[in-house]
Amino acid sequence: MTNNISLSQARDEIDVLRRNESETKNAIENAASVDVIRYLIEEEELDKTHDGQRGLGKIRKAVLNSNIAPRDVKRLVSYRGDDTPEEILVPEEAVRNATVALETGKPVVLYGPTGTGKTTFAKQLAQRTCIGYTLNTATPSWTPSDIIGGISPDTSGRGIQYHRELGCVSKAVQRARKFNVDYGVILDEITRADISKIFGPLYTAIENPHQTIFETDDGETIELDERVNIICTMNMSDRTVNELDDAITRRFAMVELDEYPKENRRQLLEGWLDDLVENAIDIDTTRLYELFEADYRGINRGREDTSQGSIMRFGPMHYRDVAAFIGAACAEDGQYEDDLERAVGQAYKTFLVPRLLNTAAFPQIERIAEHYRLLDDEFTAFDLEPAVEVAERRLAEERRQLGT
Repeated sequence: MTNNISLSQARDEIDVLRRNESETKNAIENAASVDVIRYLIEEEELDKTHDGQRGLGKIRKAVLNSNIAPRDVKRLVSYRGDDTPEEILVPEEAVRNATVALETGKPVVLYGPTGTGKTTFAKQLAQRTCIGYTLNTATPSWTPSDIIGGISPDTSGRGIQYHRELGCVSKAVQRARKFNVDYGVILDEITRADISKIFGPLYTAIENPHQTIFETDDGETIELDERVNIICTMNMSDRTVNELDDAITRRFAMVELDEYPKENRRQLLEGWLDDLVENAIDIDTTRLYELFEADYRGINRGREDTSQGSIMRFGPMHYRDVAAFIGAACAEDGQYEDDLERAVGQAYKTFLVPRLLNTAAFPQIERIAEHYRLLDDEFTAFDLEPAVEVAERRLAEERRQLGT
């Protein structure tokens, strides 16, 4: 095919394009109009044909490099195969604040209790504001090299050679430059690492955005780029913002994710029950929703019949695992097909109660045990005794250690 490929030419040659990757790449690079690219990507999905269901192959790179491909088509190829939910259910205030912060060039930290959907929202935020993103989960062994870059040994040849390896932020800068697009880098669960240690060079770069932070083996210099959005998530189940290094709160926008509006929470819980428990035999999903909601309220706000406040902050995302367990366990030929009542308690024992106990102090453990005893009495259609037993065993261990 020649230059300035028209829509009619693309339609006439579609069988050839479906078979031939190089011809498809040429058609995108030499498209005479936006309509040609829309036809090849939106209608015929030739990026999926040649590059697969996901990943950045030659066809998707050609779209990203195209000077005429519109932003929405570039977004389409960038997120092909990404199953992140489109609908954002976190509080509207958090969405607005995070979006505005990124628009002003500030990196963002999404912080809050476990299970509040920080990682999902980080991906949704990246998709809304960027053409592509990478997700990087912190570990205790992270160093500044994981963020900015460093020297790494290469033992693949004879002897040891050293080369410069980009960190995740530097890679994002390189990607934004290469395709001239806004690009996102998500640093997930950064409290797993030593924040002050790993972010030192990044703090300097934020204060001096034109300063070179890294240089590649071929001499390319890396500076922070306004097209790169940095989005971090931070689990605050055992810390508060006041305990953080002052350096991060001065340089990052701190956006809290905590309480979900009741209607958003209902949409999440009922959606999981509809999708994941639909094949379960004789499970009352309406009553199961009521259990989830009563459990969530009791943990986050305390019981209405007592003067005590919340036990701890705990997000609704954990209930997805509980719903998935129940759906699989209670399906035909499932492990709990003949013991449906106990399946709910086993789901709680497997997923939910251990997560609550993980960061609980002694007074909280006492209240968690009491909370599930009361739920077991209230929701007689389900056997929550397995969940109660886990909490009470932990309580007994704590009492022995305290000598009470």
